[in-house]
Amino acid sequence: MSFQQVMVNVDSVEADLLSDILFDLNALSVSIEDQHEGTDLEQPIFNEPGMIVENLWDYSKISVLFANDIDILEVMAVAKAQLGRDFDYSISIIDDQDWVRLTQSQFEPIKINHKLYIVPSWHDIPDSNAIGIVLDPGLAFGTGSHPTTFMCLSWIANNVDNHDYVLDYGCGSGILSIAASKMGAMHVVGVDLDNQAIEASLYNAHNNQVDISFYLPNDFKPTIKFDIVVANILSNPLRMLASMLSTHVKMSRFWCMHKI
Repeated sequence: MSFQQVMVNVDSVEADLLSDILFDLNALSVSIEDQHEGTDLEQPIFNEPGMIVENLWDYSKISVLFANDIDILEVMAVAKAQLGRDFDYSISIIDDQDWVRLTQSQFEPIKINHKLYIVPSWHDIPDSNAIGIVLDPGLAFGTGSHPTTFMCLSWIANNVDNHDYVLDYGCGSGILSIAASKMGAMHVVGVDLDNQAIEASLYNAHNNQVDISFYLPNDFKPTIKFDIVVANILSNPLRMLASMLSTHVKMSRFWCMHKI
């Protein structure tokens, strides 16, 4: 079985509108991307739970999948009429394949340093003397590939001691919490405002056989202070949270990285 892929370049105003039109015309999937992704003109747009992105990329690209028996020329003619203007598009054929295996092939073990690896469940740890965190890509942010996550992991691997109490604020997938626990921390707590992040963190902690408590912010009522607080979150929320987070630190070991 194969699929027809249609690519359309539009501006930020038309991207959502045309996506809705194409969904109504039996598109199997629609995704909106930055036309300039991977170039110097790439436009960084990030979203966190509770935040609203007002505009998409100024130069957006819509990628659409249709079944092989759909008349693309007819569909696009209707789409142009509904959008109210003509536009160019390209068509290619996508062969069906084992999409799970293809996705897995894109994720290899990540070496943080000689002590620590992040390893997808379908791989073995490359160094049997190192500590491995088993983590598959999922709904929550954090597989170790993002630069700030990598830097936090490296810091944790080199600095966490077996007497440390660690708070991971904005835990995402739980990767930093799990790393701290695996590196010997005495007690680890994770906090995130996204229910899916809490679920993913609990699952990943269980999968790595570590005991970590995870909370939504309203449920986080600590009775202790922490030796280390890590907060790998966006810079604006981090600025607002910094004074609050510092009150949870026992001494002066507050470590934060903001996503860029």
